[in-house]
Amino acid sequence: MPVILGIESSCDETSASICVDGAILSNVIANQTIHEAYGGVVPELASRVHQQNIVPAVQQSILNAKISKNDIDAVAFTRGPGLLGSLLVGVSFAKAFALAKGLPLIEVNHMQAHILAHFIDDPKPSFPFLCLTVSGGHTQIVLVKDHFDMQIVGQTTDDAAGEALDKTSKILGLPYPGGPLIDKNARLGNPDAYQFPEPQIPGLDFSFSGLKTAILYFIRDNVAADPNFIAENINDICASVEKRVVTILLNKLKKAALQYGIKDVALAGGVSANTGLRQGLKQLGEEMGWNTFIPQFQYCTDNAAMIAIAGYYKYLKGDFTGQDVAPLARMPF
Repeated sequence: MPVILGIESSCDETSASICVDGAILSNVIANQTIHEAYGGVVPELASRVHQQNIVPAVQQSILNAKISKNDIDAVAFTRGPGLLGSLLVGVSFAKAFALAKGLPLIEVNHMQAHILAHFIDDPKPSFPFLCLTVSGGHTQIVLVKDHFDMQIVGQTTDDAAGEALDKTSKILGLPYPGGPLIDKNARLGNPDAYQFPEPQIPGLDFSFSGLKTAILYFIRDNVAADPNFIAENINDICASVEKRVVTILLNKLKKAALQYGIKDVALAGGVSANTGLRQGLKQLGEEMGWNTFIPQFQYCTDNAAMIAIAGYYKYLKGDFTGQDVAPLARMPF
């Protein structure tokens, strides 16, 4: 029954988790509020707060799991992709802890871990399955043939879906982080109030830069005509933007499922917490006869439980790394 300590520090969440024989016993996430004043993540500040949070997060995860640090068999950590300074804190702690306790190290690809979060709870998808992975920095359709045999079959050619939502929130003057606020306002609005364009990108790839520009010009023109336009129509704007982002994502996912003949379809990444996207996938899954898999909210955003479960499957394979490992801001999938 291997005991895995998972460490996640790729952006602005410091997280630690304990996985025992494939079961997550703790998942501690320390969020950073310092970035709210700046309207986005400041890399230097993020790395400094990681240094403050990493030891308490690990200690709390061990306490919550009701184990001793001497019970740990291996340390799994996010090697990349992410902010280099933030990654460096997690990688350095993992290396030091493993060296002090004489434990093996397991490097984990952050984006693969988002997909493997589906193996934390039941029901689990069957191989092969498709996973739509959507976050602030990535938008991908991944064909998952095995735990570590994954192929990106579609991805964004420019901006990610999460970035489009974040930029929309800035245009609307919403505080950071804007994604959850767009979700909240969208629940109160009419998704058909305004029509935004759907990019005509061939194949299974995405593009959100044109949509982002269209939203910017739409807001600019309407505010010029009516200075109170945003305040009076915020719910309808959010609902309409969210609907277009969701339809872009799900139309490509449907195309991929038909192309590969796959019935098991999953959702992952920070934007998978969006209510409209979750509901949209469920509805489309019912229409298409899919088995759909949507993670719990705590496993949508960056968290160490997904790192720990990925580490568990790598531990079973004996896939370890050495003390010379270094973080990678851009890590090959």
